Amino acid sequence: MFVLRPIGLGDLDPLVALLDHATFGLTTLPSDRDLLQERILGSLQSFERTPRKPGGETYLFVLTEEPGGRLMGTCGIISKVGGFEPFYAYRVETAVHESKVLKVRKEIQILRLVKEHSGPSEIGSLFLAPGSRRSGLGRFLSLSRFAFMAEFPGRFEPVVIAEMRGFIDASGHSPFWEALGRRFFEIDFPQADYLSMKDKRFIGELMPAHPIYVALLPKEAQEVIGQVHPETLPALRLLESEGFGFSGMVDIFEGGPIVREQVERIRSVRESRKEAVGEIAKEEIPSAAFLLSNASLDFRACVGGLAPLPGGGVRIPEAAARALGVKVGDPVRSVPLRP
Repeated sequence: MFVLRPIGLGDLDPLVALLDHATFGLTTLPSDRDLLQERILGSLQSFERTPRKPGGETYLFVLTEEPGGRLMGTCGIISKVGGFEPFYAYRVETAVHESKVLKVRKEIQILRLVKEHSGPSEIGSLFLAPGSRRSGLGRFLSLSRFAFMAEFPGRFEPVVIAEMRGFIDASGHSPFWEALGRRFFEIDFPQADYLSMKDKRFIGELMPAHPIYVALLPKEAQEVIGQVHPETLPALRLLESEGFGFSGMVDIFEGGPIVREQVERIRSVRESRKEAVGEIAKEEIPSAAFLLSNASLDFRACVGGLAPLPGGGVRIPEAAARALGVKVGDPVRSVPLRP
């Protein structure tokens, strides 16, 4: 049984070991023990607070294999981007240049720097142990965040975005960064990526505020604008199946697309149902796979069968009830794992 739960300080060492397998571009989860500890402490504080409105809280989760508790993956949500540290992106726009004398009309793509102080919520920090991919666990890990958002909507903004990793090769080379970012920061992409985790002020200090004409960039940089890393394509397709679409903005470092959707319109939020546990079955329940979650800030989610009961409520397997920490009469949220 695989169970998603909030991260704890006891997960620090396994998380460091897990992220040793991560490649470049996992910006919100650095392979840095001290920074990871800060992230975990920040997440613990977020779960303990009851905010009046979203204030930039970070919620981190881990996926474990039970029994045993082996850490298999991680994911997270930021309740609101911007604030003390602005959210930076490039908005892709079209400028029209026209000459009546030459009878020429040109539509030219430009990149305009966006500096957002009061932005939407953001999902990110998703990483699954390499040996567990193509098993459906990535889908469960990703969608579990929406179950939490559906359960606690007041903690999040009405709109959520996801920054998808752009094209970067195995050595950390980014054509977009080499053509643009390096000219202003004079550092390698991996170093800029790492520094942005610690302090984003250097972006505002050095990044030009004037529009960038895409046509003036090298062809290899133009070709990767809005394109995702091959390993990120399944994650993009999953979010698209949940209703996400291109926001018109790209990452300022490697040009990866930023997708967005209203929380209430996300498929796994919109179709989720909250019902009381009416019966706990000793055996597995033959049904489609459901994402099941409890209704507590001591959040738990798992995959299991589910059957509606004639008198109301639902029947769930004993293994799922144990994983969620629920008993008969407790509420559970459920949604089909696949559309």
